[in-house]
Amino acid sequence: MKSKIRNQKSDVRCQKSNSVLCLLSYVLCTVCLSVVLFSGCGSDEDGDGGVKVLKLAHGLDTTHPVHKAMVFMAEKVKEKSGGRLRVDIYPSEQLGNERECIEQLQLGGLDMTKTSSSPLESFVPIMKVLALPYLFRDSDHYWKTLLGPTGKELLAAGMPVGLKGLCFYDAGARSFYTTDRLVKTPADLKGMKIRVQQSPMAIQMIKAMGASATPIAWGELYTSLQQGVVDGAENNPPSFYTSMHYEICKYYILDEHTRPPDVLLISVSIWNKLSPEFQTILQAAADESVIYQRKLWAEMVDKSLEDVQKPRANRPGVIIIRPDKKPFRDAVQSMWTEYQATEIGELAKKIQADK
Repeated sequence: MKSKIRNQKSDVRCQKSNSVLCLLSYVLCTVCLSVVLFSGCGSDEDGDGGVKVLKLAHGLDTTHPVHKAMVFMAEKVKEKSGGRLRVDIYPSEQLGNERECIEQLQLGGLDMTKTSSSPLESFVPIMKVLALPYLFRDSDHYWKTLLGPTGKELLAAGMPVGLKGLCFYDAGARSFYTTDRLVKTPADLKGMKIRVQQSPMAIQMIKAMGASATPIAWGELYTSLQQGVVDGAENNPPSFYTSMHYEICKYYILDEHTRPPDVLLISVSIWNKLSPEFQTILQAAADESVIYQRKLWAEMVDKSLEDVQKPRANRPGVIIIRPDKKPFRDAVQSMWTEYQATEIGELAKKIQADK
């Protein structure tokens, strides 16, 4: 009987011991998981002398002038901070496409990203104004708006949803390019499948011009053009060139329908965790990179248009079409009418009235 009692007590001690071990194991696993999760966030100090590291991801090729501008910014951040603040850049959709990177900023998995203003429309509705066709008269009007009070308001518009704009980069004028159909008027687009960004305004514009809007991730577009999933796309000259879409497309139609800029974003929660000194350094470096990028952009536009026209092996160069823009403007007037009595329409009128 005594032996049985001793065995029961021993079993109880073993159960308690196992419970303690299980609890310790759970706590240890939880701690380890937390370390793994937080170590993935680039804003934490990396342990190398207390350096603050910001992780910046985007979808462009490393030869693109906007990528080069962000490299310039990162160098300025390092220089101005004496190496105490660092920006690590992940290009070419390594960490996701534009929409995915924006969402990661909101969730805390990424610190910074560069995106076109078009995908931002789903997060910051007022950004739709920048996608209205033929909003800007020319490049000077475009930059006067972006660098002025209206531009500052737009950069701050995403703060309530966790997205702070640091600056705008030149993304030029977007125009159509097609694999094999000549387009001189919107009527020529009828029945064509045209790739667009994940942008409600871009989709609406393509429909207004008579084509079928097909949203496709930028990294998948080359193959989609090659396989005939779409008949064409629309973008600026440097993007058309650096993506090598000219290898597949026969025509580039310079209708210059929109000028949505690129936007450099930082997570609001990450921004608020930076010291005032680091905030000043980062903003100053971003502002300096805008000046640098504008110069690179102008040079790249000329080079792109020149190079895509050169014949390649077994293929002639791209044919550049400079159509009458009036029919394209007329085709999208329904969009202006739709937004006339809205906040977007009022802001558009203000921008167009700015001399």
